[in-house]
Amino acid sequence: MQREQEAAFWFTLDAVNFGSGWFPTLRKRAETTGYGTIAAGVRRRFDEQGRWTAAQLTSLTQAELAGWLDQDPDHELIALMTNSLRDLGENVRRLYGGSFAAVIDRANGSAIELVEALAGWRSFADVSLYDGRAIPFLKRAQIGAADLSRAGVAEFSDLERLTMFADNLVPHVLRLDGVLWFDPELVARIEREELIEHDSPEEIEIRACAVHAVELLSAATALREKTNAAQIDEILWNRGQAPEYKAVPRHRSRSTAY
Repeated sequence: MQREQEAAFWFTLDAVNFGSGWFPTLRKRAETTGYGTIAAGVRRRFDEQGRWTAAQLTSLTQAELAGWLDQDPDHELIALMTNSLRDLGENVRRLYGGSFAAVIDRANGSAIELVEALAGWRSFADVSLYDGRAIPFLKRAQIGAADLSRAGVAEFSDLERLTMFADNLVPHVLRLDGVLWFDPELVARIEREELIEHDSPEEIEIRACAVHAVELLSAATALREKTNAAQIDEILWNRGQAPEYKAVPRHRSRSTAY
């Protein structure tokens, strides 16, 4: 029962682990970040009333979700998150008999198999089209596998095959640390806090170049120690919480990808 509860928590949280383009418009109280606000609301629901079952998620309302997250039920992001959770519930109910732990078990100890299964759900979809070529970033499907492993809910033998979780913070850290270089005009747009359109060439390039950079870092560090892309992503994401990184605007896009 505890494993099912924990599996449900991480699938639920990662199904709504997006919204960076809307985070400045959220009501943040004790939490200082958009992600922290969302995560705290989901945790409060699980602590006070237990998990949402798959069946309950299929009929989740915006008002209920907004209540737990302490947000306006008419907020555009709440509507997107509600739809994502409904899709999560429908897939778990239809394909896995309502068991979140069964989603993990069906992956047979492979993070890649789990990511590939989630990739086909609307709640975890994240594929961009660049110059006619499909680019499967799959940020939230991959971080879902990593979160389940870190929480001890799942054991995977191939975590090193995950890429970094392509969002807007890790590229920001890599840029400020001199690893990535952005066109000055793009930097000016970002620093004016203009939204960068999701699936635009520049937004895709930001994410893809960050993935490539982390792969190079992983290959370099692998000669000295066992460090994979997911671990480097966690290090860089935590580095990005420092005041000097938060003081400089990072790119924001409104999408369900990150």
